[in-house]
Amino acid sequence: MTQDKYKSQTDWLFHQFPAFQKQGGIAYKPGLSHTENLLNHFNLDVTKLNAVHVAGTNGKGSTCSFLASLLTESNKKVGLFTSPHIFDFRERIRVNGTMISKKEVIDFIAEIQSLKLEFRPSFFEITFVLAVKHFININCDYCVFETGMGGRLDATNVLQPAATAITNISLDHTAFLGNTLEAISKEKAGIIKVKTPLFIGKKEPHSFPIFKAESKSKHSTLYLNDLKYTFKGLPDYQVQNFNLAINLFEFLTKELPNQELIQRASDKIHSNTGYGKRMELINEYPNIYLDVAHNDVGIKESLSFIKNQTKGKLYVILGGAKDKEYEKGTLNALFETTLAFCLFSNNRSKSIEEWKAIEKLTTKPIHIYNSIDEALIETKSILKPSDALLIMGSFFLISDYNTAFWK
Repeated sequence: MTQDKYKSQTDWLFHQFPAFQKQGGIAYKPGLSHTENLLNHFNLDVTKLNAVHVAGTNGKGSTCSFLASLLTESNKKVGLFTSPHIFDFRERIRVNGTMISKKEVIDFIAEIQSLKLEFRPSFFEITFVLAVKHFININCDYCVFETGMGGRLDATNVLQPAATAITNISLDHTAFLGNTLEAISKEKAGIIKVKTPLFIGKKEPHSFPIFKAESKSKHSTLYLNDLKYTFKGLPDYQVQNFNLAINLFEFLTKELPNQELIQRASDKIHSNTGYGKRMELINEYPNIYLDVAHNDVGIKESLSFIKNQTKGKLYVILGGAKDKEYEKGTLNALFETTLAFCLFSNNRSKSIEEWKAIEKLTTKPIHIYNSIDEALIETKSILKPSDALLIMGSFFLISDYNTAFWK
């Protein structure tokens, strides 16, 4: 009964209010007034949260998750808010790895349904307020929040955090954040608060001057990422994210983590946070990887890392959302692999016609699959032990993946 009620309530939430995960840009509601009004209705004071606020184009989820895992392994009660979810809505809101209960979700949605609001809040605004309510009720020691999109006008920007962080800046969501790196950097810089330290994941020529100027105007100390810890077997960009998390941990706790703590946090990151599907090796000989990289920088970095690990052929099954465009360099890197395009069940999937338009940019034959199951059945039959398969391009494609397929 609870499961039926939970499904009906979350289905209602997805359909009653715009959700970017389901509908794309139509769901984007910039501004903080709706979030502030919802918080006031539930008498929620965000200043009660010992929060960390993380923005950036890539690596936000990785940084948030590793920081949460470090704090959890230090015996702290840690709230973690990330997006999107892959299999279950409750993945977005966790405390020490435990998802929010179905009952709490059901009760909260029921209260939202009963409200007579003069405005129409978005799915993300509602979900963020639920996270705040949950973390306050549980009395978390620390709360780690990943921004949804951008920073300045993102619902999470009502926070008054102990520290902020920005991982890196590249072109993504240009229809909403601006079509230049500098414009996007200004939107991300919107999370910088007065006298609140800012941690930068990567010093980039297009963004650093903007972050430096904004920090100075807000009298906020700016810290550059100290890459003093190595993580064997991880790509460089993930080492960067994990070191940024360690920098934040050191600031928050005023403690230097020892190697044992770092290793425990790394080993238990999935159980502590639900983190996964970022360059996740799910099968060996042949190596099968799941990865949610979905923009130009992420895709190229993932391809580069896997190529260096692979002795045989590299096969790629790529999914993509309708609003996702790829630059020439990304397409050229993809065309160097044995590439297949794949539709996913979410209605934001690119259509066969859209994939065919991209296929015309190369002379290589590229298969287009209607589903991940169809793609896996055919690809599995031709993989050799020395080959590698990378399934990537979208959270939605990964959510269609059946983990029992390779067992």
